[in-house]
Amino acid sequence: METLKALIAPGPLNGVCPVPGSKSLTNRALILSALATRMGPCKLTGALASEDTEVMVESLKRLGWQVDTYWEKNVIEVRRPDSSQENRLIPASKAHLNVANSGTSMRFLTALCSLGSGSYTLDGVERMRERPLGDLLQALNAAGVGTTCTIKPGCPPVTIQSNGWTSDSICIGGEISSQFLSGLLMAAAWSGRDVKIQVAGKMVSEPYVEMTVAIASQWGIRLDNPKPGLFLVRSSPNAHLETYAIEPDASAASYFWGAAAITGGKVTVPGLNRSSLQGDVGFVHVLAQMGCDVSMDENSITVSGRAIKGIDVDMNAISDTVMTLGVVALFAEGPTTMRGIGHIRHKETDRISAVATELRKLGAGVEERESELIIHPAPLHGAQVHTYRDHRMAMSLALAGLKIPGIIIEDPGCVGKTYPGFFNDLARLVEGKGETIFS
Repeated sequence: METLKALIAPGPLNGVCPVPGSKSLTNRALILSALATRMGPCKLTGALASEDTEVMVESLKRLGWQVDTYWEKNVIEVRRPDSSQENRLIPASKAHLNVANSGTSMRFLTALCSLGSGSYTLDGVERMRERPLGDLLQALNAAGVGTTCTIKPGCPPVTIQSNGWTSDSICIGGEISSQFLSGLLMAAAWSGRDVKIQVAGKMVSEPYVEMTVAIASQWGIRLDNPKPGLFLVRSSPNAHLETYAIEPDASAASYFWGAAAITGGKVTVPGLNRSSLQGDVGFVHVLAQMGCDVSMDENSITVSGRAIKGIDVDMNAISDTVMTLGVVALFAEGPTTMRGIGHIRHKETDRISAVATELRKLGAGVEERESELIIHPAPLHGAQVHTYRDHRMAMSLALAGLKIPGIIIEDPGCVGKTYPGFFNDLARLVEGKGETIFS
């Protein structure tokens, strides 16, 4: 297995660090672009080039759309083929989609395929076949769509048989993944009817739903959220944008803000601000509670100073940054408790168990509970750490190597899922020794 030895920081890390486009926004924009192509093509700028976005692009091609990528310019163009039937929302009537281990692709494309006229099968890697899809499938069944899971009930591979939605009122569970609701909100606008969507149970990762509502509104979708857990989506067949600019990825930015917090440096990420569509910018407020200084202007967010003290924090809304905080907490004084994170057991790996296992290898004391992690700082030492083929585990554990000699990361290439250039960018920050080293 390929391994990588993490770099020791020469001191406080200082730099201006641009990060690639948001994976979450790129995949949402691809879905919306495809659905809107009967009104014309769409050009996405600032798009992320990664395994997850390439999976989405390839899937849309298999569904009959023409998708042209110009990765050197971070541009994607989506259009309908000239020969496609105008009365068919999805150009193809049959397709087999392999989404690898991309959860957003699986959930969004399942909702998208429910609008088609035909049969569509979605599958992925072995881990994807364990990731729950049942709540979304039940909601689609209630909308009049046929679904069949061929190996394990409620999990991929799944076949969607559809002639469109026949109901204007559906219910979706909110406790496993916000991606189920996000997929439905985008699809509903092109279902040919006004749709009421009711959320059952507590919604996890609410900022990602807010992101979906915001980008859908930018596209021209008429969507209301009159009270918690209730969404009204008006039929919006004319929703369309000719161009859409994608923000830098706030989840990716968290690693560089974490690097500043661990080393006591100062790192600025341009292109993000307090009005960002991405809830993960809230990670900087967690670092502020730990003692860091945070400053924001119209086009950047800066974190400076060391994370001094452990905290007790509900991370439900920004759960993709749990692993980053877990590593930052190793170097704080006193324990750090992260609550409300039970749903991350259903991600690329069981992230609660994975974080606990790997941080214990470094010497930390870790309490693992069903939906909580408690990190107790202790004398630390190097170790070879496992990534579980999870991009966020690899990027987070790399931060431990900024202060602990001898951190060896297994399968570092898994970062290609969302941030192929991460280790090169981190190395340049370390080697910059206080200079602005990105352009």
